[in-house]
Amino acid sequence: MGYTRFPKRQGLYDPRFEHDSCGVGFVCDIKGARSNDTVRKGIEVLERLGHRGAVGADPKTGDGAGILIQVPHGFCKAVCADKGITLPGEGEYGTGIVFMPSDASEREYCEEIFAKTVKKEGQVLLGWRDVPVDGSIIGKTARDTQPVIRQVFIGKNKAINDKPVFERKLYIVRRVIEKEIGASAIKQKDFFYITNLSSRTISYKGLLMPDQVKDYYLDLKDTRIESALALVHSRYSTNTFPTWDLAQPFRFLAHNGEINTLRGNINWFRAGERLLASELFGNDIAKIKPVIVERGSDSATIDNVFELLTLSGRSLAHAMMMLIPVAWEQDRSMEKDLKEFYKYHACLMEPWDGPAAIAFTDGVNIGAILDRNGLRPARYIVTKSGTVIMASEVGVQDIDPSEISHSGRLEPGKMLYIDTSEGRIIDDAEIKKTLSAEKPYGEWNREHLVELDDLVRTGVTKKNEPDIFPNLKAFGYTREDLNVIIKTMAETGKEPIGSMGNDTPHAFLSKRPQMLYDHFKQLFAQVTNPAIDPIREELVMSTDNYIGSGKNILNDGPEHCHKLRVERPIITNEELETIRDISVNGFKTKCIYTLFRPGTVDDLKQALERICFEAEFAIEQGYSFVILSDRGVNKENAALPALLAVSAVHHHLVKKAIRSQISLIVESGEPREVNH
Repeated sequence: MGYTRFPKRQGLYDPRFEHDSCGVGFVCDIKGARSNDTVRKGIEVLERLGHRGAVGADPKTGDGAGILIQVPHGFCKAVCADKGITLPGEGEYGTGIVFMPSDASEREYCEEIFAKTVKKEGQVLLGWRDVPVDGSIIGKTARDTQPVIRQVFIGKNKAINDKPVFERKLYIVRRVIEKEIGASAIKQKDFFYITNLSSRTISYKGLLMPDQVKDYYLDLKDTRIESALALVHSRYSTNTFPTWDLAQPFRFLAHNGEINTLRGNINWFRAGERLLASELFGNDIAKIKPVIVERGSDSATIDNVFELLTLSGRSLAHAMMMLIPVAWEQDRSMEKDLKEFYKYHACLMEPWDGPAAIAFTDGVNIGAILDRNGLRPARYIVTKSGTVIMASEVGVQDIDPSEISHSGRLEPGKMLYIDTSEGRIIDDAEIKKTLSAEKPYGEWNREHLVELDDLVRTGVTKKNEPDIFPNLKAFGYTREDLNVIIKTMAETGKEPIGSMGNDTPHAFLSKRPQMLYDHFKQLFAQVTNPAIDPIREELVMSTDNYIGSGKNILNDGPEHCHKLRVERPIITNEELETIRDISVNGFKTKCIYTLFRPGTVDDLKQALERICFEAEFAIEQGYSFVILSDRGVNKENAALPALLAVSAVHHHLVKKAIRSQISLIVESGEPREVNH
């Protein structure tokens, strides 16, 4: 059985857990000279990364493979002329390979949506061509879900004189079409997928094995196909369903690894999506929302966000440094300006963290970066003739050692970057020095970013608690909680650790009352995450939190660092009281009590509705922080489960599209374990 997209959630399978572990690489002529030789070398790199991909029970169906190159204008002009399509000059049109439904009527419907949208956006639909493929070489699984593959050509409106403006317009056209067809009633809409739509790059990919790509796409055998760069990817989908659309490269990047923080990254991005605005997009910004496409893998999701950041005016390097920052917090040798750059951007966006090697390109610049831990391999060679070859391992090209100018491997958080318009490799240090000096990040941080440690008052008066046992009983503490968990943490300052695995029965099977926490388990990344030793953990990991109202991440400005920096997610009574009474820099805190008089389920529902309304009203009144407190539990007033209270408020504010405008702080007697 094959799949055109992820199957729906059922049983133990959940499409949110889709991750990849793959082979990635690129070939680039530093001077930007286009040739068929670069394409040929790219295909050779792809084929030699074949062992990093995977196959299933069907030995001729791979998990996915592909190659992204510059739009080969000479080739496109020639094949279009054969079809009666006249193309304008190079860069004056956009093109893309489109996966279409096999049903002719539904395919016609998709093409009508294309024509309507292109016209509405003021561009010109020049025509279509069938992409010649050899379906006989692929396996039955791939053939069962094989789409009809066509190539579209869109002419640029003569009023557009700027290439980036045209790229943004093509992006808007693509998103409008994707959303309309996605919302349609056609049966084969899951077959529909636009691999990319650009005046700079084109992607040949699919549910293929690496050695099938050039034989499946007959275009790639044509010597008129020329490019100065070739980005390739061989997919090994860990715990996933291979599909045609999730083969890589995507529109801007190819990714080997996993984004462990993916669910949190997606939630936070969507929470702030209402604030997105850009002078470059204007009112068209609404047409591209939601930015993140549902049912995409972790690689597809980070590509969605990376695409928006770059098309909104940031350079490739700038966008990638935002998404995958180096471990800067504990690096005493780092330049001050660069540290201020990272501190500022930590206020904009949390890292997309996890073991990752990412290669990226916009058709002019190309590069690669490793995650802050350096948990994925990436090596490169620079030849004396001016070619750069980067891949997940050495041996992807046969090169005489005498022809090698220099070689090396990417280090954690470091970047390899080639600008073909300037004809040079730009050193990692130069990139970061240039970007960190573009704006007065240090000045903005000093003026607007507040350190909680600088405000904390010591000696906060203790609350009078003459008898703690009623509270222990009210919050359901057991002797095990007190003696095994809390006592150990109080004496050692460390989390208690056990061995022999966890065979605890599910909470819903217990005859005794269980905390809401017990019904949930911690998510973790399976398969490819190595253990992190304490030394590395101290150097590369951080518990810093930047809390306060979020702003529009598409524009730089001092307002982004109008935040309160908190070193730890678990705060002391002194720190809590400081936040409760805070008045500096316009910060204000609202305390909402999560207590209710128990009687019926309706009483609990009404209490949840009340705290949600109060949190929403707090935002309208300009509060920066909300403390959800269950202090005051007694015989008449019970506490809402802290997890339920926080979840209810969080999701209510997300639905109202205002979640990013306030930070939630919990004051509760219920949490007692680190994972709570």
